[in-house]
Amino acid sequence: MKIVLVGAGSREFGPATIRDILLSDPLCDDGIHIALVDTDPSGLPRTQAHAETVAARLKRPATIATTTRLPTALPGADAVIVAIEIDRYFHWAQDFHVPRAFGFPQIYGENGGPGGLFHALRNMGPTVEIARAMETHCPDAWLVNYTNPLTKLCEAATRLTAVPVVGLCHGVFHGIEQMARILELPPSRLDAQASGLNHFTWFTSVTDRETGEDLYPRLRERERAADLLHDWDEIALSRILFRVFGRFPSPGANHIGEHIRWAGEFLASSALQFFYDPAQGHPWETGEVPTWVYNLGDNPTDTPLFPDEPRDRARPGREERTDGREEVTPSGELAIPLLEGVLCGEERQLDAVNLPNAGYVPGLPGGAVVEVPATANRFGLHPVTAPPLPEPILALLRTQTSINRLLVDAFRERSRHTLLQALLLDPTTESYRQAVGLINEMFRLQRDALPEMGW
Repeated sequence: MKIVLVGAGSREFGPATIRDILLSDPLCDDGIHIALVDTDPSGLPRTQAHAETVAARLKRPATIATTTRLPTALPGADAVIVAIEIDRYFHWAQDFHVPRAFGFPQIYGENGGPGGLFHALRNMGPTVEIARAMETHCPDAWLVNYTNPLTKLCEAATRLTAVPVVGLCHGVFHGIEQMARILELPPSRLDAQASGLNHFTWFTSVTDRETGEDLYPRLRERERAADLLHDWDEIALSRILFRVFGRFPSPGANHIGEHIRWAGEFLASSALQFFYDPAQGHPWETGEVPTWVYNLGDNPTDTPLFPDEPRDRARPGREERTDGREEVTPSGELAIPLLEGVLCGEERQLDAVNLPNAGYVPGLPGGAVVEVPATANRFGLHPVTAPPLPEPILALLRTQTSINRLLVDAFRERSRHTLLQALLLDPTTESYRQAVGLINEMFRLQRDALPEMGW
């Protein structure tokens, strides 16, 4: 078995994925070849040393190779797992702040909103380039994408190339944990099925694995009894959407709120994300990228979920180690269960896969990349056809599928005009002049990372 990791020099994706691969008996029993690829060679020796240490600890017969040239790594590959970024935090600070300077009330800026469009365009060229190289060197291999904005990049790779593409994300597990907390049950008790778009998915059913009970009535009751200030930045928006639309969404305010114009009041940390003093110069001018704040975690309101609970206390974070001496445990990501199914013939249930809609989410356009549960086995990948979502939820999702389609069209045509169409559909856009100005400014600032596009 040969698996290629693209973006392997990262401190998170590389070591975690290597551990997942080497922990898999089906993938490793007959020996495993792991090819580590990164355009920046500086992190590859560290990642290779980690892989060799873990392989030795687990007594796996593994060949570990590194290269900066993708065509060298691809021949003979069974799967290519991709997690890439271009100077992530430097450009991401622009994605956050430049749209706000033009008056866009976006929160976050990673997957949706105007910031998400430019994030996608920066990663779209390299992603499609990887897929086209696979067409030449390993056309039957699976392209497994972890890179964000996941939906937009998977749509580009599936529409513009012929390789089999699947996007994987752990976001749905955050929603399961949030519902379990409200229900006061262990997450393992919840059999929860979700459908929609990545980072904007909705649970169509929630049942108790032990009793078979439909947990949605109890979830509605317990959510109403819970203090709305608890873990505000993470679940307040989800709870309001649940009350209004009748389905619990996932994964949390940062990601869900990117697609909703009125989400800003439910993310208190929005003003702190990449906070800096503009009088001292912008980060992309000074080169000093400020601290990235995800949200006000660890329950900053110090409000218990229910009145009889003790107040929360901040929990120290766990530092990731990459020297092979940490406990060798799986990451919880879904690439390896997927590959154990489609490459090794094992039966695996996957909570969320992203691939073109073929009726899997009724009410959304065919071909739009959607997120649904699936089964992987020796016959391939088999997505579940989800029950219909309520019309108001579908209306929110349809707008995003149109934006995603236009974005891929804009990339293919190298057209700022088509990109403008996509941006004018975004819920946070207020004016034509604002949209044109943002497009021109972002192409000026990110000209070295964005594809060349004209009016």
